[in-house]
Parts: sequence; C-alpha cells; structure tokens
Amino acid sequence: MKLTLCQIKDGIRILVMIAGVLLLCVAPAHASTLEPADLTALVSGSYGQRKAAIEKLVNADPALARPILQSLTQSTLLGLPDGRVLIKSDQHYTDPLTGNSVAPPTEQTRQPVLNNALRRLIQNALASMSLFAPDKGTRQMAIDNMLSRPDSLSAQQLDQAIKAETDTALKQKLNTLHAFAAAADRSTAPEQRLQAVQSLASVNLPYARTVLNNIISDENNPQSAISVAAAESLSHIDARQRNSAFANNAFTGLSLGSVLVLAALGLAVIYGLIGVINMAHGEFLMLGAYATYLTQRAFQSWMPEWFDYYLLAALPVAFLTAAIVGILIEWLIIRHLYGRPLESLLATFGVSLLMMQTVRLIFGAQNVDVANPIWMSGAFAPLAAWLPAFVVPYNRLIILAFSIAVVIGLYLVLTRTRLGLFIRACTQNRTMAACVGIRTRRVDAYAFALGTGIAGLGGVALSQIGNVGPDLGQAYLIDSFMAVVLGGVGQLIGTVLGAFGLGVLSKLGEPLLGAVLVKIVILLLIVAFIQKRPQGLFAQKGRSAAEA
Repeated sequence: MKLTLCQIKDGIRILVMIAGVLLLCVAPAHASTLEPADLTALVSGSYGQRKAAIEKLVNADPALARPILQSLTQSTLLGLPDGRVLIKSDQHYTDPLTGNSVAPPTEQTRQPVLNNALRRLIQNALASMSLFAPDKGTRQMAIDNMLSRPDSLSAQQLDQAIKAETDTALKQKLNTLHAFAAAADRSTAPEQRLQAVQSLASVNLPYARTVLNNIISDENNPQSAISVAAAESLSHIDARQRNSAFANNAFTGLSLGSVLVLAALGLAVIYGLIGVINMAHGEFLMLGAYATYLTQRAFQSWMPEWFDYYLLAALPVAFLTAAIVGILIEWLIIRHLYGRPLESLLATFGVSLLMMQTVRLIFGAQNVDVANPIWMSGAFAPLAAWLPAFVVPYNRLIILAFSIAVVIGLYLVLTRTRLGLFIRACTQNRTMAACVGIRTRRVDAYAFALGTGIAGLGGVALSQIGNVGPDLGQAYLIDSFMAVVLGGVGQLIGTVLGAFGLGVLSKLGEPLLGAVLVKIVILLLIVAFIQKRPQGLFAQKGRSAAEA
C-alpha cells in the first residue's frame, strides 16, 4: 500500500509528539518539590538535616527557594511549635511555600541556628542562583561572592553557568570556580581532576593553596599523578608569591629612599657648604608635616569643597615655614658657631629638643591625623598576571615622583640661578668667593634656608605615609646623614644614589635579618666603605677638596 505525502507528514508529527512525551517522562525535574517537613528541618532539625534541607532548596524552584534562603541570612525565618514555618517582613507574615499572608503567630517562635559552614552554604546557594540572571552586574556580583568563599561549589551548576555565560571575563572566573570544585571533588574523573589541579598553578587566589594542600595531604600515594601535579602547582604559586614579595619590598625601599632623598638633600646643601652638622634637621621634617596638618585644617574649615587640593597648597606653606624658621636659627645661633663643629653639633641638638617640646606644647604629644586626598588614595596592581601580590599604593608612587621632581628642581637652582652659582662657588673655595665680592655669610643663610625648606617638603611627603607627631624627624636623621656621607659631601647625585640605595637595601634586608639588625649591617658596610673611599661615591671638586 502506498502512503501519500500528507500521511507521511502526519506520521512524523505523531512520532515527534510521542518522543517529546517520552523525554518529559524520562528527564528529571528541573526543581525538586519542597515539603513542609523540609522547612521544619531548617528550624528544629540536626546539623545534617538542616544541611540536607538547604541543599534541597538549592535544587528547588529559584522563585520559591530564594526568599527562604534570604530569610535565613536575615534571621526572618521563624518556626512555630507545631512545625510550621513563617517568613516575617516588617509586621507581615507569609507562608514560604504558598506566598500567602498569614495571621501573626500567637505562640512563641524560634529562629534557625546557623553555624559558619551553613552560612557559607547559603551564601553560595544564593550566588549560584544569580549565575543565570539576565543582568551582567548581578552575575558578576554573584561570581565575585563565590570567589571570596569557594568552598561549597557544585561542578554541575558551574558547567551549566559556563555554557550559558557570554561575557569572556566572567567565563574565565567561572572556569576558575570550576577548577576549584573539580580539583577538590574526589568523584571527578581522574583526567578532569588532573587538568583542574594543573590549571590552579595560574590562579592568583589564596584558596588555590588551600585546595592544593588538601589534595597533597589527602592523597594516599604521594607519587600519584594528582599529588605530583598538586605539588608542582603549589611550587609555581609559591614562586609567584616570593617574586611578588621581593617586588613589594623593592618598591617600598624606593619609597623609603624617596623620603630619605628629601631629608638628605637639605643636609647635603648645609653640610657641604658650611660644614655644620645640623642635629635639628629632622625637626624641619616635622615642621613641614605640621604645616601640612594646619593647611588641611584650614581647608576643612574655610574651603571644604576644595579639600582634595589642600596638599598642593601645603607645599609652599611647608617650604616657607621651614625656610623661615631655618633663617632665624641660622641668624640667632649657627652663624656664631661657624668653624666650631663640636659646639654647633651640641647647639643644634639643643635646638632639636626645643623644637620638639614647643610642638608638644602647641599640638600635644599625641599624633595628629593628616588625611590623603582622594587622588592619592587607593592602589593598583601593575603586574597582576605575573606578580599578583605586587601592589603599588598611589600615595607612595606620587611621593616617589615628587622627590624626583624636587631633585630636578634643586639641580636647576644650583646650576641655572645666581644663588646656585654663589653656593657652588662658596662650596668649592670660600676664600676666593669672598675675594670676588660674594657675601659668603648671606649665602650661608640662604643655603641654610634652602636646605631646611627642602626638609619641609619632605615633611609634606611623610605626612601622607606615616604618623605626624613631635618625634617624626628623629627616625630619618641618622639615615639622612649616612646617605650624605655615602654619596659624597656636597655631591647632589651622590646623595640621591646613597638615599635610594639605603632605602632599597634596608627593605630588602628586613625579611632576612629584621629591621634592627639590617641597620647595623648597613652601618658596618658604610663604615668599611668610607675607610676605603673617604670621599664617598663621588669626590668633591675644587680647591677645598684638595685642601681636605
């Protein structure tokens, strides 16, 4: 018997319908059915029953399960003595299974008791429900939340989320979550688990170390492929962390060196020109920091809308404050002690004590708060792919650039201005400079003011990275003198190199020797270097150098 075309089409339609019905019967339900007993277990069940109930909520209809899970985290899920469970919202009560409003309970209610493990399970469940949200921001927030606590993950749900995700960056994060879940789950196929363990070598998250350490400790055979791969991945992570720590210490050393540069430049000018060992130089750093504090207070009181720019105004204020105080001290005390190094050292030490006590009387002995402007707050990771823990704070980076700018500015002053010419002339041959009409005493005063003013700029920088108190400058005085002596008295480039070198060596040596011992070692190295090369890194030029 021949079949017509229409009969064939009708037969195909019937077969498709039958196949669809069979698939619906065979396929598992997308969401499990919640029973009242499941909710009762959340309130009064044992730990295992509560965990099972939460896991059942994860596989239930999201529209029904999400409000229940959220009420668990917000402590608004209430259990009644008869086993019923209600959700409280303000003064309204609803049945979590039907969503219908119910009368307020007249009996005493109790709340579920959740430990940290159950709370993490609920949070991951809520996040996993958001993996399929149409809004990208919601999905990103859910993925980031799971990355912060990736210890209760379902590889099956992550597989579905990876297939559904269209954003490349979010898919990469989902792959990381999947690697965590697959590596930690012993039931994963060996090939997939091995691939997941190997992929964790490039993951820059602390949880990767936890997973790998657990695998190494749980494996019965330390020579198995999984254990070997976990150990190799762990060694890669450790190497990146060591390199990141080295980079962080090196940058911190550069940051310390930039502060030492600002402190030592003034010493290089003062000590190189007039030979005065100014033991009060650290207090000019402190004056600059307190000038910054007062400028901040002025902006807060009179110009709050311009507060983020107070630091720019603090630079000239700090420079002029320290320079004016420097001129007064030079005119009242130091100019009477030229050529008497011991007396000048003792006198400046007394000035140091006097300045610190004066600040204590005015501002108090406690530290004052100097805030970072918004453009100096925060940090960034320039090499996150290779050095994940290497972080560069904006304030330290800006201070480093500022110290370099001050060095360039001082170089231009010394080489391109009349004052710089006089300072260099007096430094090289004071007698001949006086013979050609240079007023050396006035040059000394200007040089002292210039050196103390630069120290005031250093105080502005220090106020952004440390505490501002009366003892601020004491921590940098000895290191500044070492930088000047190491670089060569009166040599600008030597002082810069000496300051940065001391800063980097100190911070690189602290993890190995400790902060105190590394300073002792550096001091011994400088003493040995000066014994071999008394003139420092760069020798002084001129007749005074020959006479020395």
